[in-house]
Order: sequence, then structure tokens, then C-alpha cells
Amino acid sequence: MTRPAALDEMVDGRGGLRPHWRGLLGALTAFGDEGLQARARRLDRAFEEEGVTSVLPGAQADMHAWRCDPIPLLIPQDEFTALEAGLAQRARLLEAILQDIYGKQTLLADGTLPPALVFPNPGFLRPCCGLPPRHLLQLYAADLVRGPDGAWRVLADRTAAAGGLGYARENRRLLGRVLPEAFRTMQVRLLRPFFDVWQDALQRLAPPDPSGRPKANPAVALLTPGTANPQWFEHMYLSRELSCALVEGGDLTVRGGAVFLKTLKGLQQVDVLLRRMDGRMIDPLELEAGSLIGVPGLIDAARGGTVRIANDPGSGVVEAPALAAFLPALCLRLLGERLLTDSVPTLWLGEERARVMVQQDPARWLVRPALDGTVHALAPAVMEPSARQALMARVAARPWEWAASAAVPPSVAPCLTAGGLEPKPVVLRLFLVWDGAGWRAMPGGLARVMEPSGSTAGRPSQAAISKDVWVLTEDRSDIVGPAALIVPPVRLRRATGDLPSRVADNLFWLGRYVERLERAARLVRAAVARLGRGTAVMPHEVTELQALGRCLAEAGVIPPEAAGTAATTTMAEALLSAGRDAGSIGVMFAQVARLTESVRDRLTGDMYATFTQTLRAARADAAAVDRSLDGLSHAMVGIMRFSAAVAGVAAENMVRGGGWMFLDLGRRIERGQAVACEVAFALDQPPQRIDGGLRLVLELCDSAITYRSRYLNVLQPAPVLDLVLADQGNPRGLAFQLAQTHALLDELNGESGARALLAGAAAGLLAEVEALVAGVLAAADQAEAAAALPQRLPAIAAGIAALSDRITRRYFALLPAVQTLGLSGDSGELRGAA
Repeated sequence: MTRPAALDEMVDGRGGLRPHWRGLLGALTAFGDEGLQARARRLDRAFEEEGVTSVLPGAQADMHAWRCDPIPLLIPQDEFTALEAGLAQRARLLEAILQDIYGKQTLLADGTLPPALVFPNPGFLRPCCGLPPRHLLQLYAADLVRGPDGAWRVLADRTAAAGGLGYARENRRLLGRVLPEAFRTMQVRLLRPFFDVWQDALQRLAPPDPSGRPKANPAVALLTPGTANPQWFEHMYLSRELSCALVEGGDLTVRGGAVFLKTLKGLQQVDVLLRRMDGRMIDPLELEAGSLIGVPGLIDAARGGTVRIANDPGSGVVEAPALAAFLPALCLRLLGERLLTDSVPTLWLGEERARVMVQQDPARWLVRPALDGTVHALAPAVMEPSARQALMARVAARPWEWAASAAVPPSVAPCLTAGGLEPKPVVLRLFLVWDGAGWRAMPGGLARVMEPSGSTAGRPSQAAISKDVWVLTEDRSDIVGPAALIVPPVRLRRATGDLPSRVADNLFWLGRYVERLERAARLVRAAVARLGRGTAVMPHEVTELQALGRCLAEAGVIPPEAAGTAATTTMAEALLSAGRDAGSIGVMFAQVARLTESVRDRLTGDMYATFTQTLRAARADAAAVDRSLDGLSHAMVGIMRFSAAVAGVAAENMVRGGGWMFLDLGRRIERGQAVACEVAFALDQPPQRIDGGLRLVLELCDSAITYRSRYLNVLQPAPVLDLVLADQGNPRGLAFQLAQTHALLDELNGESGARALLAGAAAGLLAEVEALVAGVLAAADQAEAAAALPQRLPAIAAGIAALSDRITRRYFALLPAVQTLGLSGDSGELRGAA
């Protein structure tokens, strides 16, 4: 059997250009080939700069930058209206099927729906059968192909998570920025109203308050598996578009049958969860016992009606590919209507007649598992005879586990390649949302460009090229959505405690690793300056290198054995190794990249771009280092520029709330420990040679210019130590770090007792440091007093480390309050939302 030729989206049946393509092609022609290629490169660069990827940045081997073809897929308004009506009916049908499966199960009882498609189905979650009556689908998507006859057919139904909305929105935004001329020639419907409808619909899902009235300002959260998920960017993007919190399973807890978000301030109830993870993984108590990303007790909370989950955890059961074979009959049975938008012809091979049809004409069919829509289909016609026989033997052994769908060639649309415009097959995904009264389609979508050898069935490749979808209209009438929710005025809040504890933890450690990376760069540069002079190392430089080696080893940059050797070549080799991707500095780069991504939803676009672009530039400089120390020194400059960019953007772009406080707190803790250790190592030498240690102290604390402006060329221990240890106005000094830590801890919300304990610990450390400097100033021999500090400063560093541990227990670990027999426990420090 010869496969029919694919239909061309741009050309009509008589070889002429379709009317709705003329305006766009006219605008594109004005660019010329070179101009269009330049816009395509700008579009790719824009996605890269925005950090639009389909996996976690930092995992370079698995990262795929999202790509969008600059040529959109055009759909006339009348064609889209027909598609919207057909898919809305289809969504109503799937909702009715779900209601029966998780309700009375009459379709299963009378044999209309084979039990083999439900009970073994991984999407069927038996615990969901006991949930209260509710609308199970809130968001629905369908993958469509246009066959050679010009009709759109559904390739797959997406009811579990319906991914791709965030990418569709980002495609439109960046394409409008890079190719604005094309939009001026067309009347393209906007996507924003759809997200407004969706946001209102999520708020309307919230359970009523105890009096039965709609809850004012309900709390909506998007539940994500975390930053390692391939769709993390979309989860972050949607949480912003829908103005809801982005949470992971560990951020939530169930108390008294309700779901709460764990924040620094305590527990805050969540009313609606927008689920973006596998339904089987959301509750390890009742579903997948091995799930580490779920929320224990979540299904029970949904059963009690205190939280709504969209889409319902068990909604994925109707994604089974074999179900498409039964939809026409089910539509007549449940809705009393004929199916408006058909599926690609599908057979369930559990029926003898279907198996015979596939065996008689294998070139027409693609064979795939009946219950798993994520697996790519197999084409018997192109398989080796032995492989085809083995496949059919597997089908014959367990026929109910297999389905066959017609091998329909998708229509082709113009795509930009290196050689110009070429027709390529496309698959279209459209999205619909339930607004409480009916289904509303997004006037646009996400198209996937298929390679000739690619399969239309199964999940799309993460590296596939996408297309923006333009729905054209002939009028400029306003799009009116549902009536807005009436919400009473909200109470003004300027608190810092609403920050989720996990986010505060990540920001705290982001600050620490940024500071740790900068410290490594400064130490490496100081060591390289002494190693790379091309002359014999002077005796005083040997002493300085020994001190720097101890600093580098304590910072984890080089191994201790390289720090303790007298051979400068050994230290040079260790420094060069540290700068490589697999070295200690490369590990710090990866940690900063991971933590930056984990708090991306808390950073504005400009902040995220500044963080990632300067980090990427610093990593590129480090990767380009050859075997020369000069190249390594140059790479360290890039790291310090990155650190300065982070500090500047945080100071000017972050509201002085919990996020900024914990980012800054991490930096102060890390820098305070570093200064205490480095001053101790630099001064660890006999009193008669203390001048060299003092000069090294000023260099490491970046305070030499300030010292000269105050004291000219007079170098004495007390003034140096006052500047780097006790001067609260020196941002590179120890006192500044402790004073800022005290102020931040004093400002953070929380129980007054716990807050006073932490802030008091910081104040106590500051007093100790000031006493050390006062002792040096009052000593008869300042050099001897300064040489004694290496025995006392490590205790200060240990005190800062202990304070960090107490901050972790207080704000991040969220341990329950300490309980003591006979006492109320009101003064316990370890108080939080367990």
C-alpha cells in the first residue's frame, strides 16, 4: 500500500498559496535569506539568554536549549473555532468517562469499556475512587495531525499534566521581540486572556470556607517534582504567570486533614494544588510507597475536601492509546452526540478482528502498548522479518496489552533551515481549560517539528524544534473572559516569614557558595602572583605561599598535601587542576548553577540573566585555561566579576525581605569564617616577621588602599587588625560580617526568644573580636600580641560555624519545639513547622 502524500499547510489543493499565509510570507520576503537567518540566530540566542531549557542547567551533558522556528504555524479563525468545539466536546467526553471509572463504573460492568484498559492501567489510581464529587479535569490538551484529506485528527489526549503551555507562552513572547514586523502584518489573537481565565478558574476551585461561602484570596500552589525535572522551566514560568507559589513535596505537610506550606513564619494552608508531577508519586502513603517527592497524607486531605488537586491524580487513565478505539461509541452513549473531532484510526488488539486487520496490512499500522502513551510506536512494515514476527508473537501472547494506530503522514509546514525554507511535518498541540461553566481553548498552541524518520506517537523529544501557533482573526473585538472573582481588600504585609523554608535554605547556600567561589578566586590569584613571576621565589614569599597554601587547603581548593610542600611546582599543578571542570572550582561552579536554578522563581528576568550570563562567562574563561598560570589568573578575574554582579544585582533589585536577607546572611557567614581563618594563617609566624603577615592580611581582605589612605606607609599590627577585624565600616572585614549578621537575624520574623538567641550569638562574637583588637592595641609589644591571635581566631571561626548550624536548625530543618517535662517549652529555640 502506498502512503498518501502529506498535505502542505501553506498550499491549497490547486497548488496556490492559502490566503492566510500571504501576509506573513510577504513580511518574511522583505528580510531576504540572510536577514531571516540572522533573526533565527537572534531567536536562538534569546532563548539561551533567558535560560529556556528542557533540563536542569548545569547538567551540561543532558541540557537541551529550547528552540523555536521563526516561521509560525498559521490557523484561520474559522478552522480554530471548529477545532475548539471538537476538543471541548472531547474534553467533556473524557470527563464523563473519568466520572464513571472513579464512580459507578457502569461502563465496565456492561462491557462498553473493557476492564483490561482500566484496572492494569498505570494511570488508574484506586485510592481516587473514594474522593468526593468534583470535576476531574481542569486542563486538557490534545496532540493533532492533519492528514492528507485536510482533516485534523487527535493523535493523543493529554489529561494528566498537559505540558507545553509555558513554552508556548515563551515562544510567543520572544518571537514578538525578535520578529515584530511579522506581527504588524497579521491579526494574531493574544494568549494572555487564556492565562487570566486559567488563573480565575484555579481560584474558583478552592474549597469553601467553614460557612460555605467562597474563600477570599485562596492559596494556590504549583506542585513540581523539583529542578531536576525536564519541565522545570515551564513549572517556574507558569507559577509566575498564574501568580501561585512554586512548591515541592518537601515544602508541604498535612496537619489535621489539611495541606500546609512550611514557611519561616509557620504553616500556611494551601487550598488548590496545580499538579505537575506523576499522579502516582504525589502521596507515598496511599500510592507509590517509594516516592520521595510526594506529600504523605495528600490523598486523605483531598478525600476530606480541604484541598483541590488539578488535574485529579487519577486523570491519566484516559490517556491510554487504546481508548481512542472506543471513543465514538462512548460519545454516543454518554453525551448522545457524534464525535466531532475523530482520533487517528485506532484498533485495540484485544479484539480478534483488529489483529487480523493489522496482520493483513502491516504497512498501514503502527503498533504500540495499549496503556502507555509515552512509548514510541513500532512500524511493522519497516522492521526486519524476524523482528516483525517476534513483535506479532508478543502481540498474540498478550493481545490486550497492544493497540494499533493508522500511520497517518502529518501535514507539512514551512520551516527555516540552513538552506532556506523547507516543508517539514508538524504535530499541533492545543490547550483547553475548564472555567467552571465550559471549556475555553487557548487561541494558539505549540507545534512540534518532526524529522522525516521521527515517530508522531509517544512523548515528544526534548530536543525537538517547536513552532509558535498563530490563530488569525478578521476582527478586533475585545475578548471577554468570565467575571472576575470578588475579593475583599487584602491586608498589607511586609513580613519576611512567608518565604518557604526550602527557598530560604537554597538562598542561604547560594550566598555561601558565591562567596566561597569568590574566596577561591582571590586566593588563587594571590598565589599565582607569587608563583608566576619567572624568578626565584624570595624567602618572604615562601612564607606567604605557605600561608596561602594553608588558606587554599582550608577553603577546599587544593589538597592539604599540596599546601604543605615546599615545591612551588607542586602547588602550581594543584592550582591548575583546581581550575578544571572536574576540579574544586568546577564543583563550586556547578553548585552555584544548581542553586541559582533552584531559586529561579524568586529572581526577576534581569536578575536571572545577570546571574547566569556572568557565571557562564566565568566558566568559559576557566574552561579555556591552558597550562599557564597567567591564564588561570585571568580566569579568576571573571569569577570576581560574577561575584560583584551578584552582589550588585541583589543590592539593587531584591526587596529587603526574606529572600534578600537569607542570600546576604549566607554571604556574611561565609565571608566571616573566611576572614577569621585567613588572618589566623597569615599571622601564624614569629613576632619579628609579623610585617609580612600584616601585608598579606591587607591583601587578602582587599584593604591595602584604605590602610594607606589612613596611615600612609606606617605598618603596625593594631591599625591593620582594627581595619580588617574590628572596623564595622569595612565590608571586607570581620566586624562588618558579624554586625550585618546580627542585624539580619534581629530583623527576621520569628519567636522573640529564638530570634534573640541567634542575634545575641552574633553580637557575642562581635564583642569577642573587638576585645581581641583592643588587647593588641593595649599590649606593650603589639607584634607579640598579634602573633598570639592564631591561637584565638579559630575559636571565632568555629563560633561562626556553630551559628550557621543554629540558623539551619531554626529556619531550615524545621524541627519541632523542644519539649521539657515540667516546662511549657515556650522558650525552646528549635521551633518551627515540622
